[in-house]
Amino acid sequence: MKFFHISDLHLGKRIREHSMIEDQKHILNEIIRHAKKNNPDAILIAGDIYDRSVPPVDAVQLLDDFLVELNALGITIFLISGNHDSVERIAFGASFLQKSNIHIAQSYNGKITAIPVQDEFGQINIWMLPYLKPATVRPYFPNNEIITYSDALSTVLSNSGIDTTSRNILLTHQFVTNAIPSESEELTVGNSENVDAYLFDDFDYVALGHIHKSQYIDKKTIRYCGTPLKYAVSEINHVKSITMVEVGIKNNVTISEIHLSPRREMRKIRGSYAEVTARKNYTNTKTDDYVYIILTDEEDEPDAAIKLRNIYPNLLFLVYDNKRTHTSFLIDGASNLNRKSPVELFGELYELQNGQIMSPMQEEYTRERFRAIWEGNI
Repeated sequence: MKFFHISDLHLGKRIREHSMIEDQKHILNEIIRHAKKNNPDAILIAGDIYDRSVPPVDAVQLLDDFLVELNALGITIFLISGNHDSVERIAFGASFLQKSNIHIAQSYNGKITAIPVQDEFGQINIWMLPYLKPATVRPYFPNNEIITYSDALSTVLSNSGIDTTSRNILLTHQFVTNAIPSESEELTVGNSENVDAYLFDDFDYVALGHIHKSQYIDKKTIRYCGTPLKYAVSEINHVKSITMVEVGIKNNVTISEIHLSPRREMRKIRGSYAEVTARKNYTNTKTDDYVYIILTDEEDEPDAAIKLRNIYPNLLFLVYDNKRTHTSFLIDGASNLNRKSPVELFGELYELQNGQIMSPMQEEYTRERFRAIWEGNI
Protein backbone atom coordinates (compact mmCIF):
# COMPACT_ATOMS: atom_id res chain seq x y z
CA MET A 1 0.00 0.00 0.00
CA LYS A 2 1.26 3.47 -0.89
CA PHE A 3 0.91 6.52 1.37
CA PHE A 4 1.73 10.22 1.10
CA HIS A 5 2.91 11.67 4.42
CA ILE A 6 2.62 15.46 4.86
CA SER A 7 2.25 17.74 7.88
CA ASP A 8 2.43 21.28 9.26
CA LEU A 9 0.49 23.02 6.51
CA HIS A 10 -0.06 26.02 8.81
CA LEU A 11 -2.86 27.26 6.57
CA GLY A 12 -3.55 30.93 7.16
CA LYS A 13 -0.02 31.68 8.28
CA ARG A 14 1.32 35.21 8.02
CA ILE A 15 5.03 36.03 8.01
CA ARG A 16 5.61 39.58 9.27
CA GLU A 17 2.00 40.35 8.31
CA HIS A 18 2.45 38.93 4.82
CA SER A 19 -0.28 36.40 4.01
CA MET A 20 1.02 33.06 2.73
CA ILE A 21 -2.40 31.89 1.51
CA GLU A 22 -1.63 32.06 -2.22
CA ASP A 23 1.67 30.24 -1.71
CA GLN A 24 -0.16 27.60 0.32
CA LYS A 25 -2.80 27.22 -2.38
CA HIS A 26 0.00 26.68 -4.92
CA ILE A 27 1.79 24.07 -2.82
CA LEU A 28 -1.42 22.13 -2.12
CA ASN A 29 -2.02 22.06 -5.86
CA GLU A 30 1.52 20.70 -6.21
CA ILE A 31 0.64 17.91 -3.78
CA ILE A 32 -2.51 17.13 -5.77
CA ARG A 33 -0.49 17.07 -9.00
CA HIS A 34 1.94 14.55 -7.51
CA ALA A 35 -0.97 12.52 -6.17
CA LYS A 36 -2.39 12.23 -9.69
CA LYS A 37 1.01 11.10 -10.94
CA ASN A 38 1.86 8.62 -8.17
CA ASN A 39 -1.62 7.32 -7.23
CA PRO A 40 -1.21 6.91 -3.45
CA ASP A 41 -3.89 4.85 -1.71
CA ALA A 42 -4.01 7.26 1.23
CA ILE A 43 -2.60 10.52 2.53
CA LEU A 44 -1.46 10.98 6.14
CA ILE A 45 -1.71 14.60 7.36
CA ALA A 46 0.15 14.82 10.67
CA GLY A 47 -1.19 17.94 12.35
CA ASP A 48 -0.83 21.73 12.46
CA ILE A 49 -3.36 21.96 9.69
CA TYR A 50 -3.94 25.61 10.53
CA ASP A 51 -1.55 28.19 11.95
CA ARG A 52 -3.85 29.07 14.83
CA SER A 53 -6.75 27.53 16.70
CA VAL A 54 -9.30 29.91 15.14
CA PRO A 55 -8.25 29.98 11.48
CA PRO A 56 -9.24 32.67 8.96
CA VAL A 57 -12.05 31.90 6.52
CA ASP A 58 -9.76 31.65 3.49
CA ALA A 59 -7.65 29.00 5.27
CA VAL A 60 -10.75 26.92 6.07
CA GLN A 61 -11.90 27.16 2.46
CA LEU A 62 -8.44 26.16 1.23
CA LEU A 63 -8.44 23.01 3.35
CA ASP A 64 -11.96 22.17 2.19
CA ASP A 65 -10.94 22.48 -1.48
CA PHE A 66 -7.83 20.36 -0.87
CA LEU A 67 -9.74 17.53 0.80
CA VAL A 68 -12.46 17.57 -1.85
CA GLU A 69 -9.91 17.23 -4.66
CA LEU A 70 -8.04 14.40 -2.92
CA ASN A 71 -11.31 12.63 -2.21
CA ALA A 72 -12.34 12.96 -5.88
CA LEU A 73 -9.14 11.08 -6.77
CA GLY A 74 -10.26 8.17 -4.59
CA ILE A 75 -7.54 8.80 -1.99
CA THR A 76 -8.37 7.89 1.61
CA ILE A 77 -7.49 10.72 4.01
CA PHE A 78 -6.20 10.40 7.58
CA LEU A 79 -5.89 13.71 9.43
CA ILE A 80 -4.98 14.72 12.98
CA SER A 81 -4.70 18.05 14.78
CA GLY A 82 -1.45 19.55 16.05
CA ASN A 83 -0.51 21.98 18.80
CA HIS A 84 -1.55 24.97 16.64
CA ASP A 85 -5.00 23.51 15.97
CA SER A 86 -8.21 23.28 17.95
CA VAL A 87 -8.90 19.54 17.97
CA GLU A 88 -12.63 20.18 18.40
CA ARG A 89 -12.79 22.47 15.36
CA ILE A 90 -10.66 20.14 13.25
CA ALA A 91 -12.84 17.17 14.18
CA PHE A 92 -16.18 18.83 13.42
CA GLY A 93 -18.20 16.47 11.23
CA ALA A 94 -15.63 13.67 11.59
CA SER A 95 -18.24 10.91 11.97
CA PHE A 96 -20.05 12.00 8.85
CA LEU A 97 -16.88 12.48 6.80
CA GLN A 98 -15.69 9.00 7.70
CA LYS A 99 -18.35 7.66 5.32
CA SER A 100 -16.42 9.39 2.54
CA ASN A 101 -13.08 7.86 3.63
CA ILE A 102 -11.96 11.09 5.29
CA HIS A 103 -10.82 10.03 8.75
CA ILE A 104 -10.24 12.84 11.28
CA ALA A 105 -9.00 12.16 14.82
CA GLN A 106 -11.30 13.43 17.53
CA SER A 107 -10.39 14.65 21.02
CA TYR A 108 -8.59 12.08 23.15
CA ASN A 109 -11.17 10.29 25.33
CA GLY A 110 -9.03 7.71 27.12
CA LYS A 111 -8.31 5.46 24.18
CA ILE A 112 -7.24 5.45 20.57
CA THR A 113 -8.55 3.03 18.01
CA ALA A 114 -7.10 1.76 14.78
CA ILE A 115 -8.74 2.24 11.41
CA PRO A 116 -8.13 -0.91 9.35
CA VAL A 117 -7.33 -0.75 5.65
CA GLN A 118 -6.72 -3.65 3.31
CA ASP A 119 -4.15 -4.40 0.63
CA GLU A 120 -2.95 -7.56 -1.11
CA PHE A 121 -1.01 -8.61 2.00
CA GLY A 122 -3.91 -8.24 4.42
CA GLN A 123 -4.78 -5.63 7.01
CA ILE A 124 -2.90 -2.46 7.99
CA ASN A 125 -3.96 -0.65 11.14
CA ILE A 126 -3.80 3.15 11.00
CA TRP A 127 -3.59 4.67 14.50
CA MET A 128 -4.37 8.39 14.79
CA LEU A 129 -3.16 10.30 17.85
CA PRO A 130 -3.49 14.13 17.90
CA TYR A 131 -1.10 16.34 19.84
CA LEU A 132 -1.10 15.04 23.40
CA LYS A 133 -0.25 16.67 26.75
CA PRO A 134 0.14 14.94 30.14
CA ALA A 135 -2.81 16.96 31.46
CA THR A 136 -4.99 15.47 28.71
CA VAL A 137 -4.15 11.89 29.70
CA ARG A 138 -4.13 12.05 33.52
CA PRO A 139 -7.93 12.10 34.06
CA TYR A 140 -8.28 8.74 32.28
CA PHE A 141 -5.51 6.99 34.22
CA PRO A 142 -5.72 8.32 37.81
CA ASN A 143 -3.58 5.47 39.16
CA ASN A 144 -0.69 6.16 36.80
CA GLU A 145 2.10 8.63 37.45
CA ILE A 146 1.97 10.85 34.38
CA ILE A 147 4.39 13.75 34.66
CA THR A 148 6.27 13.95 31.36
CA TYR A 149 5.10 13.81 27.77
CA SER A 150 6.83 10.44 27.47
CA ASP A 151 4.80 9.22 30.47
CA ALA A 152 1.62 10.33 28.74
CA LEU A 153 2.45 8.74 25.39
CA SER A 154 3.68 5.53 27.00
CA THR A 155 0.46 5.21 29.00
CA VAL A 156 -1.73 5.81 25.96
CA LEU A 157 0.11 3.37 23.69
CA SER A 158 0.52 0.62 26.29
CA ASN A 159 -3.25 0.67 26.89
CA SER A 160 -4.19 0.59 23.20
CA GLY A 161 -4.04 -3.18 22.61
CA ILE A 162 -1.70 -2.98 19.62
CA ASP A 163 -1.38 -6.29 17.76
CA THR A 164 2.32 -6.40 16.94
CA THR A 165 1.86 -9.35 14.57
CA SER A 166 -0.09 -7.05 12.23
CA ARG A 167 1.24 -4.06 10.31
CA ASN A 168 0.69 -0.83 12.26
CA ILE A 169 1.13 2.79 11.23
CA LEU A 170 0.96 5.64 13.75
CA LEU A 171 0.01 9.20 12.78
CA THR A 172 0.97 11.61 15.58
CA HIS A 173 2.16 15.13 16.32
CA GLN A 174 4.88 15.23 19.01
CA PHE A 175 8.44 16.42 19.58
CA VAL A 176 10.60 13.29 19.59
CA THR A 177 13.95 13.42 21.41
CA ASN A 178 16.90 14.16 19.08
CA ALA A 179 14.73 15.90 16.48
CA ILE A 180 16.36 19.01 14.96
CA PRO A 181 13.97 21.98 15.14
CA SER A 182 13.89 25.13 13.03
CA GLU A 183 13.01 28.64 14.22
CA SER A 184 9.35 28.52 13.24
CA GLU A 185 8.09 25.81 15.60
CA GLU A 186 6.58 26.55 19.00
CA LEU A 187 8.48 24.42 21.49
CA THR A 188 8.03 24.30 25.24
CA VAL A 189 9.85 24.78 28.52
CA GLY A 190 13.37 23.40 28.07
CA ASN A 191 12.05 20.98 25.46
CA SER A 192 9.92 19.41 28.21
CA GLU A 193 7.49 18.08 25.60
CA ASN A 194 10.06 15.56 24.34
CA VAL A 195 8.94 11.96 23.91
CA ASP A 196 11.30 9.01 23.53
CA ALA A 197 11.58 7.25 20.17
CA TYR A 198 11.59 3.75 21.69
CA LEU A 199 7.90 4.23 22.50
CA PHE A 200 7.21 3.71 18.80
CA ASP A 201 8.84 0.26 18.57
CA ASP A 202 5.51 -1.49 17.90
CA PHE A 203 4.87 0.45 14.69
CA ASP A 204 6.01 -0.33 11.17
CA TYR A 205 5.98 3.38 10.33
CA VAL A 206 5.45 6.53 12.41
CA ALA A 207 4.21 9.57 10.45
CA LEU A 208 5.26 12.52 12.58
CA GLY A 209 4.30 16.17 12.51
CA HIS A 210 5.53 19.19 14.53
CA ILE A 211 9.15 19.66 13.38
CA HIS A 212 9.56 21.66 10.18
CA LYS A 213 12.72 20.02 8.81
CA SER A 214 12.28 16.60 7.20
CA GLN A 215 14.31 14.00 9.07
CA TYR A 216 14.44 10.48 10.47
CA ILE A 217 14.61 9.85 14.22
CA ASP A 218 16.78 6.86 15.23
CA LYS A 219 15.56 4.78 12.29
CA LYS A 220 14.03 5.42 8.90
CA THR A 221 10.55 4.29 9.90
CA ILE A 222 10.19 7.14 12.44
CA ARG A 223 10.01 10.26 10.29
CA TYR A 224 9.15 13.93 10.19
CA CYS A 225 8.15 14.90 6.65
CA GLY A 226 8.63 18.63 7.35
CA THR A 227 6.56 21.56 6.16
CA PRO A 228 5.63 21.81 2.48
CA LEU A 229 6.75 25.49 2.51
CA LYS A 230 9.57 27.47 4.11
CA TYR A 231 8.33 29.54 7.03
CA ALA A 232 11.53 30.95 8.58
CA VAL A 233 15.00 32.14 7.62
CA SER A 234 16.48 29.02 9.24
CA GLU A 235 14.58 26.95 6.66
CA ILE A 236 16.08 28.66 3.60
CA ASN A 237 18.31 25.68 2.80
CA HIS A 238 15.63 23.06 3.49
CA VAL A 239 14.42 20.94 0.58
CA LYS A 240 10.66 20.69 1.03
CA SER A 241 9.00 17.48 -0.03
CA ILE A 242 6.27 14.88 0.30
CA THR A 243 7.34 11.67 2.01
CA MET A 244 6.08 8.67 0.04
CA VAL A 245 5.77 5.45 2.04
CA GLU A 246 5.22 2.05 0.46
CA VAL A 247 4.28 -0.71 2.88
CA GLY A 248 4.70 -4.32 1.83
CA ILE A 249 4.70 -7.36 4.05
CA LYS A 250 5.50 -7.01 7.77
CA ASN A 251 8.78 -5.10 8.35
CA ASN A 252 9.03 -4.16 4.68
CA VAL A 253 8.71 -0.39 4.26
CA THR A 254 10.18 1.71 1.45
CA ILE A 255 10.47 5.49 1.90
CA SER A 256 11.22 8.13 -0.72
CA GLU A 257 10.85 11.89 -1.17
CA ILE A 258 9.00 13.87 -3.82
CA HIS A 259 10.40 17.39 -3.98
CA LEU A 260 7.99 20.32 -4.06
CA SER A 261 8.34 23.52 -6.10
CA PRO A 262 7.11 26.65 -4.30
CA ARG A 263 5.43 29.59 -5.97
CA ARG A 264 8.22 31.79 -4.61
CA GLU A 265 11.57 30.91 -3.07
CA MET A 266 12.80 32.27 0.27
CA ARG A 267 16.32 33.69 0.22
CA LYS A 268 18.81 35.52 2.41
CA ILE A 269 20.70 38.42 0.79
CA ARG A 270 23.75 39.97 2.41
CA GLY A 271 25.82 42.92 1.22
CA SER A 272 26.12 46.69 1.12
CA TYR A 273 23.13 48.78 0.11
CA ALA A 274 24.82 49.50 -3.24
CA GLU A 275 25.43 45.79 -3.90
CA VAL A 276 21.91 44.79 -2.92
CA THR A 277 20.21 47.47 -5.02
CA ALA A 278 22.45 46.66 -8.00
CA ARG A 279 21.48 42.97 -7.52
CA LYS A 280 25.19 42.16 -7.60
CA ASN A 281 25.77 38.44 -6.95
CA TYR A 282 22.00 37.87 -6.60
CA THR A 283 21.13 36.89 -10.15
CA ASN A 284 19.45 33.70 -8.90
CA THR A 285 16.99 35.75 -6.84
CA LYS A 286 13.74 36.56 -8.60
CA THR A 287 12.19 39.93 -7.91
CA ASP A 288 9.14 38.36 -6.23
CA ASP A 289 11.08 35.94 -3.99
CA TYR A 290 10.70 36.29 -0.23
CA VAL A 291 13.93 37.86 0.99
CA TYR A 292 15.73 38.48 4.27
CA ILE A 293 18.20 41.30 3.64
CA ILE A 294 21.26 41.94 5.82
CA LEU A 295 22.97 45.24 5.02
CA THR A 296 26.65 45.58 5.92
CA ASP A 297 26.94 49.37 5.60
CA GLU A 298 28.33 51.13 8.68
CA GLU A 299 25.81 53.94 8.26
CA ASP A 300 22.05 53.39 7.95
CA GLU A 301 20.52 54.13 4.58
CA PRO A 302 17.50 56.44 5.09
CA ASP A 303 14.20 54.67 4.32
CA ALA A 304 16.12 51.57 3.20
CA ALA A 305 13.16 49.20 3.58
CA ILE A 306 10.87 51.42 1.50
CA LYS A 307 13.48 51.78 -1.23
CA LEU A 308 14.38 48.11 -1.28
CA ARG A 309 10.74 47.07 -1.60
CA ASN A 310 10.74 48.78 -5.00
CA ILE A 311 13.24 46.09 -6.05
CA TYR A 312 12.21 43.26 -3.73
CA PRO A 313 8.45 43.67 -3.15
CA ASN A 314 8.35 40.63 -0.85
CA LEU A 315 11.01 41.88 1.55
CA LEU A 316 10.22 40.22 4.87
CA PHE A 317 13.08 41.32 7.07
CA LEU A 318 15.79 43.99 6.97
CA VAL A 319 18.64 44.36 9.47
CA TYR A 320 22.13 45.82 9.61
CA ASP A 321 25.18 43.75 10.44
CA ASN A 322 28.20 45.88 11.14
CA LYS A 323 30.54 46.89 13.94
CA ARG A 324 27.86 49.04 15.51
CA THR A 325 24.94 46.68 15.50
CA HIS A 326 26.41 43.16 15.61
CA THR A 327 23.09 42.06 14.13
CA SER A 328 24.63 38.86 12.86
CA PHE A 329 24.06 37.39 16.30
CA LEU A 330 20.36 38.12 16.00
CA ILE A 331 20.08 36.50 12.57
CA ASP A 332 22.55 33.65 12.36
CA GLY A 333 22.96 33.12 16.08
CA ALA A 334 19.27 32.99 16.97
CA SER A 335 19.60 29.24 17.41
CA ASN A 336 21.72 29.95 20.52
CA LEU A 337 18.64 31.44 22.12
CA ASN A 338 16.58 28.45 21.03
CA ARG A 339 18.91 26.20 23.02
CA LYS A 340 18.00 28.02 26.23
CA SER A 341 14.89 27.09 28.14
CA PRO A 342 12.38 29.74 29.23
CA VAL A 343 13.58 29.19 32.81
CA GLU A 344 17.16 30.05 31.78
CA LEU A 345 16.01 33.12 29.86
CA PHE A 346 13.87 34.25 32.80
CA GLY A 347 16.87 33.73 35.08
CA GLU A 348 18.99 36.00 32.91
CA LEU A 349 16.29 38.68 33.02
CA TYR A 350 16.03 38.33 36.82
CA GLU A 351 19.80 38.72 37.20
CA LEU A 352 19.84 41.76 34.91
CA GLN A 353 17.08 43.50 36.86
CA ASN A 354 18.12 42.50 40.39
CA GLY A 355 21.89 42.22 40.20
CA GLN A 356 21.87 38.68 41.56
CA ILE A 357 20.98 35.20 40.38
CA MET A 358 17.83 33.37 41.42
CA SER A 359 18.05 31.07 44.41
CA PRO A 360 17.48 27.32 43.86
CA MET A 361 14.02 27.73 45.45
CA GLN A 362 13.14 30.60 43.11
CA GLU A 363 14.39 28.65 40.11
CA GLU A 364 12.33 25.60 41.03
CA TYR A 365 9.25 27.76 41.59
CA THR A 366 9.75 29.37 38.16
CA ARG A 367 10.14 25.96 36.54
CA GLU A 368 6.90 24.71 38.13
CA ARG A 369 5.03 27.85 37.00
CA PHE A 370 6.15 27.37 33.41
CA ARG A 371 5.16 23.70 33.53
CA ALA A 372 1.75 24.52 34.95
CA ILE A 373 1.14 27.18 32.30
CA TRP A 374 2.06 24.81 29.48
CA GLU A 375 -0.07 21.97 30.80
CA GLY A 376 -3.06 24.26 31.28
CA ASN A 377 -3.24 23.87 35.07
CA ILE A 378 -3.48 27.59 35.81
